[in-house]
Parts: sequence; structure tokens; C-alpha cells
Amino acid sequence: MDLRFDDLPPRDRYRLLTALVTPRPIALVTTRSGTGTDNAAPISFFQVLAEEPPIVALSFNLRSDGTLKDTAVNIAETGEFVVNLVDEGLVAGMTICAAEFPPGESEIPASGLTLLPCTGVAPGRIAEAPASLGCRTHTVLDLSPERRIVLGQVVSLHARDGLFTPDGRHLRENAFLPVGRLYGDLYVRTGDRFAVPRVTVAEARGGITP
Repeated sequence: MDLRFDDLPPRDRYRLLTALVTPRPIALVTTRSGTGTDNAAPISFFQVLAEEPPIVALSFNLRSDGTLKDTAVNIAETGEFVVNLVDEGLVAGMTICAAEFPPGESEIPASGLTLLPCTGVAPGRIAEAPASLGCRTHTVLDLSPERRIVLGQVVSLHARDGLFTPDGRHLRENAFLPVGRLYGDLYVRTGDRFAVPRVTVAEARGGITP
């Protein structure tokens, strides 16, 4: 199989890329519209990109009717959003938030999730999430009429009690078990883990492998 992406329609590119670049972390993004309506939507085109400044990236396509998604609209209006990380306990609520509710209708009541204040930004954070990142818009990139990328600067972190060590520097072992997105309806758990120690140049040259 040898393909040139220039010869493929966007939907086929999407299908191939999402099948191969996995697992992807999931951001359950909460926003608030200019009129005060709360919104929650999962985004699996999501990643952390930098620490100085602390930057996360969200990538949006369009709704099925060809309009911009509520999350992207709200971010454009207010410049703020919250990234709520998704673990196994949040999957059911996240799935409800993925439904294409009418514009302007909040997913929060149907999902059964709870909003709490988030430090530094107006949108609420999801209380059931293991961790939440309050963000302000840094850069918006419209790559095409169908694809918008938002870079957000992280201004605050809320973490579940016991998620980190007392000094706040390290995750406790097995305290954070996020789920990852594969493709289609498939997800993956992250409880099955293994360590791979780094090797020095000298060890690598000597044929020593982890």
C-alpha cells in the first residue's frame, strides 16, 4: 500500500490518520457562551505542545450540518475553555456529551456531570474529572474551512485529591488511568503498563537494550 495524500479526499485522510495515530488522549472541553450557556464536548484531536508557555492544542472540524461546533464558537466569543481529562469513570458522561445537541443547548444536564468553578477562567470544570486545565486562547489557526486549531495557554490546574504526591511534583502510581481514543467506536484502557529505562550513548553503542 502506497498512497499520496494529495490524491485522497479529506474523509479518507481522516480515516487513515485516526486509525494509525493512536491512542489519542481525550479532552472533555467545557466552555461558556457569551450568553452564559455551558457546553461540554469531547475532543480527541488534542495534545499538550509546550511548557513555556504551557500550551495545549485542540482541533475542530464542523458539525454534520456544516456549521462550526459550539465549543469552537464559544472559544471564539470568550477566549476561554477548560480541558477536563477523561478516565474510565468519565466515559459514560463523555459519550453523552459527544451527541450533537442543538446549538445553544447544554449537554451538562443530560450527562449527569457536575460543574464547579475553575480558577482563572469563567467556564466551569467537571467535578468528576481526575484533572482539569483552565485555558485562555493563545492562537487560532484556520487551516481550511473545515478545520480549526486552537492553541490554549494553561492558566490553572485542578487535580483530584491523591492524584499527585504531597509535593505536587509526581503522579501517584496507578492514580491516573486515562482512556485513549483509537478509531470508530474503539477506546483503550491504560492500566496495562511497562517501564522502559533510558540508555546512555555508551550503552547503546555497546548493544545494551532496555
